[in-house]
Amino acid sequence: MDRQIKKDKAIELMKALDIYKPYIDGFEQSDKVCFYEMFGGYWVEQEPEIQKKLNELEKQYNCVVYAITHEFTDFGECWDFLLVTDYPEEHDTLLYKQSNDNYIVFAYVWNKTDDYCSEFGSIGVKSFGGGIRRVA
Repeated sequence: MDRQIKKDKAIELMKALDIYKPYIDGFEQSDKVCFYEMFGGYWVEQEPEIQKKLNELEKQYNCVVYAITHEFTDFGECWDFLLVTDYPEEHDTLLYKQSNDNYIVFAYVWNKTDDYCSEFGSIGVKSFGGGIRRVA
């Protein structure tokens, strides 16, 4: 599937999550992705290891990563790569709105502490002030 189609879907999802417009513009114009810690956004290019992981994921799975959350959990340090898959039949299932600011999104969760626990799946995120945070 064409990257631009996936990128357009990613922009649609970012708008649905009410991401800060300059972050959406950076992604749309320059393929810049933000990672979020406690709702604050930072350009992923500031973290070369995470940028490398993003590039590997996109290449291996032919997907488009549009946002990343970062948190420390009881089971390790997790980086959650929100993405658009290469399968158009899945695109309507990549984001579910639960309430005004709570969503279920599809992501690749990289458990940096224990890579064996890394996997694709759905996570809960909360949107606030133009940023997002994993909550489940």
